[in-house]
Amino acid sequence: MSLSVVFLHDLQETADFAYLLAKLALPGDVICLSGDLGAGKTALTQEIAKGLGVPDSCYVTSPTFSILQEYPGNIPLYHMDFYRLSDETEVEDLGFEEYFYLSGLTVIEWAERAGTLIPDSRLSLKMTILEDLTRKVEIDFGSGSWRERLREFCEGPVQK
Repeated sequence: MSLSVVFLHDLQETADFAYLLAKLALPGDVICLSGDLGAGKTALTQEIAKGLGVPDSCYVTSPTFSILQEYPGNIPLYHMDFYRLSDETEVEDLGFEEYFYLSGLTVIEWAERAGTLIPDSRLSLKMTILEDLTRKVEIDFGSGSWRERLREFCEGPVQK
């Protein structure tokens, strides 16, 4: 496991980070988001959608009840929320793992519920709210090329 930590102090820093993720995303990428309710998973996904060129007419919300929303963009965005699922068996029964290998970017909230179905090449972001409302983001680069793609960002000026 390869880890890095960044801190997002405000909405602009969150938007900038999300835009960078969107700019660097390749068809077939999977980004897994975890963290408590209110940690900023959906807000980050909304900003990723903007970075992918999802039209403003497509309002990105958490698909808590529908589990999956698809959005058009420079590459398609498959936004999933597994909060209401109990384990990977349900993810598999619903056929959602097929999206992990399509030609879009898959962003999954509560991805840990998919267990071993998540590709090893995924980028995992664990978001935590600090007392000053800064978001601490623990980055697990997985086995793919995310470490190299995010190298400049993660090794830039010290994140405070």
